[in-house]
Amino acid sequence: MPLDDREEAGRFVDLERWPRASAYRFFLEYEQPFFNICTEVDVTATWRYCRERGVSYFLASWYLCLRACNETEPLRYRLREEGVWEHERLFMGTTVAMEDRSFRFGYFDWAEDFGSFRRGAELALERVRDPSKPLEDLFDRDDLIHGSVLPWVRFTSIVHARRLPAKDSVPKIVLGKCSELDADTVSMPISIEAHHALVDGIDIADCLRRFEEGLAEPERSLAEI
Repeated sequence: MPLDDREEAGRFVDLERWPRASAYRFFLEYEQPFFNICTEVDVTATWRYCRERGVSYFLASWYLCLRACNETEPLRYRLREEGVWEHERLFMGTTVAMEDRSFRFGYFDWAEDFGSFRRGAELALERVRDPSKPLEDLFDRDDLIHGSVLPWVRFTSIVHARRLPAKDSVPKIVLGKCSELDADTVSMPISIEAHHALVDGIDIADCLRRFEEGLAEPERSLAEI
């Protein structure tokens, strides 16, 4: 099923019972309510696993990142006119580099196992890289993560372009250049930006922990069915 035709599944959060309702109301009217955390994650095991087996690290890292986001409930929250909506699942929208140094947007649907995710993502990449196809933009949807990659830069901070005064509440994640820090460690910078009315720093920490757990055990987390 095309992503733009997928039926939305989820529920509204009961604001009267929501433990962080006061923080939600506090940050809701901020002119710039987003906060950003930049850090590095240890990708040694997954980096080597992909190189040894000829697996796309680009797809493996996005799969594990998207899995961590789906497992972190606050990253599935979105602002709606009626309140706060919680999506059942998210898909990934990420930049894809083209040979002419331009980029396009690729959209990868979620799948529980890496094999299914990879096959769907490879078909999506074929469409993205077809020059006869128009630039696909699903950024008016909010059941996704806005992703980007900077494989040439070991960055320490990120500021995103954005449409103002849009009611945007979609988290934005950037994956950077993998660097061999020493003979035993490969590290990758990651930036996560989220709306503070919906997400707190502890939620980003939970997501990063889940991401690193998947990165540390590729034989299990990247098993294909």
